[in-house]
Amino acid sequence: MTSGRSTALALAAAAVLAPASPGAGDRAPGPDGAGRAVPTVLEYLQAIGGRCTVAGIHNREPNSRPDLQTNRIHDLVGRYPGLWSGDFLFKGEDVNSRWAMIHECRNQWDRGSIVQLMMHVAPPNQPEVCAWEGGVLSHLSDPEWSDLTTDGGALNRAWKSRLDGYAAYLAYLRDSGVEVLFRPFHEMNQGKFWWGGRRGPGGTARLYRLTRDYLTREKGLTRLVWVWDMQDMSRDFQDYNPGSGYWDIFAFDVYGDGYDRSWYDYILPIAGGKPMAIGECARLPTAALLASQPRWCFFMSWAELTFTDNSREQIMDLYRSPRIVTRERLPAFGRRAAPPDSRVDTSGR
Repeated sequence: MTSGRSTALALAAAAVLAPASPGAGDRAPGPDGAGRAVPTVLEYLQAIGGRCTVAGIHNREPNSRPDLQTNRIHDLVGRYPGLWSGDFLFKGEDVNSRWAMIHECRNQWDRGSIVQLMMHVAPPNQPEVCAWEGGVLSHLSDPEWSDLTTDGGALNRAWKSRLDGYAAYLAYLRDSGVEVLFRPFHEMNQGKFWWGGRRGPGGTARLYRLTRDYLTREKGLTRLVWVWDMQDMSRDFQDYNPGSGYWDIFAFDVYGDGYDRSWYDYILPIAGGKPMAIGECARLPTAALLASQPRWCFFMSWAELTFTDNSREQIMDLYRSPRIVTRERLPAFGRRAAPPDSRVDTSGR
C-alpha cells in the first residue's frame, strides 16, 4: 500500500467519526477546507469496515420519481440515507425515464450521497422493453448462452449493442465526476433471472467479466466501483466468482437466514480484505447485529419493503444509531454544487 493511499484511508476513517460541518454538502471537489486529500468512495468503504455502516435504500419503479424512497426515509427519520440506488429497468415507462434516473443519480452525488446503479434489464434475445415474468425472469438455452458469451455470436453482438446504450449514461456520469457503485447481474446464484444460476467459469461469471471488459476497455468507462453480488440461498459463491481483478466490493442479499452468523463467517474469507456489504434486504439489520458483524460497510434496503417489513420504530432506531452513517456524515467525495434541498429536471436529458 502506498503512503498516499494509506493517508487517504486514514482520512476516510477519521471522516466518519467527525460530525458533519455546516455546508458540507456544498464543498467543491479536490482537497477539503483544510487542504487534505478527499478519499474515493472505495477507499472510504474500505476504511470504515469494522467501524460503522452506511445506510442505503433502493429507488425502484417508477424511474420518473427516482428519489421517492430516499425521501420517504428523510420524511420519517429526518436524515437522508448515505447511499442512493437506482436501476435501468425494463418497463416502457421506466426505460423512457432512464435519463430522469441518471440525472437524479448525479443530483444525489452532488448533494453528498454514495450512488449505485443496478440492471434489472431485458435479456439480449428480447427487445429492450420486456415483461418481468418471461423477460427479466426467463431462461436462455445452453446454445443461446454459448452464443451470448462467445465473441462474434449473434446474442453477443446484441448484448454489446445493449451495453453501448448503457455506456452513454455511464459516460455522462463519468464526465460529471460521479463515482458509481455498479452492480450488474446481482444475485448471480438466483436462477430465476436470465443471467443467473450458471456455475463455473463459463457461466454467469463469464458474462460479468465480458461486460466489465467491454465497458472498461472498449467504452473507456472509469469511475465505476464494481460490485459482485450473491444471495443467501446457496453456499457455492466461488462457483460464481468473476475473479478478484473484476470486482471491488462483495455484496450479499439477505432475504432468508442471511443474518445468521454462519453466513458472515462464510463470506469473510471470500471477501478477503475487500469491502463487504449487505447488498439488499427487506428486514433491516439491527445496530446490535451490525456491531457483532462489523465488516458490513453498507446496507441497502429494498425500496418499499423497507416500510412494509419494518416498523417505524425499527427504522428510526437503526438510522439514529451512532454506528450508522447517513448522508450528512459522509466526506466530500466530489463536487457538491447543489444545495441540500435541490431537485433536478427529470423530464429528460
